[in-house]
Amino acid sequence: MSLNVVTLVGRVGGDPDMKYFESGSVKCRLTLAVRRKTRNSDEPDWFTLELWGKTAEVAGNFVRKGSLIGVKGSLKFDTWSDRNTGVTRSSPIIQVDKMDLLGSKQDTNSSMVNSRGDEDEF
Repeated sequence: MSLNVVTLVGRVGGDPDMKYFESGSVKCRLTLAVRRKTRNSDEPDWFTLELWGKTAEVAGNFVRKGSLIGVKGSLKFDTWSDRNTGVTRSSPIIQVDKMDLLGSKQDTNSSMVNSRGDEDEF
């Protein structure tokens, strides 16, 4: 058995980076700061999020720098060859399946949006 599930709640570090493909696919990249308590202070851990489809569109329309969101997804690694040295590099990415918009003060109900475009009450 294997398990690869990541659940995070934090604040978005910048406005969404949207990419639209000729195939009709939509991709969104975000950074997320998640507070980690230590003895001396609260230090943020930064995560790169990748969203696709309907979830990406919702992020592009409603998420901005500073928004509080919750996400559920899986961990993957992007790998590439460094142009200067030829060394293989990698970076962890959270592939988001579901996103919860938590930070809107105007909304009293939060809903989950998954990559299939369905909405689930949280």
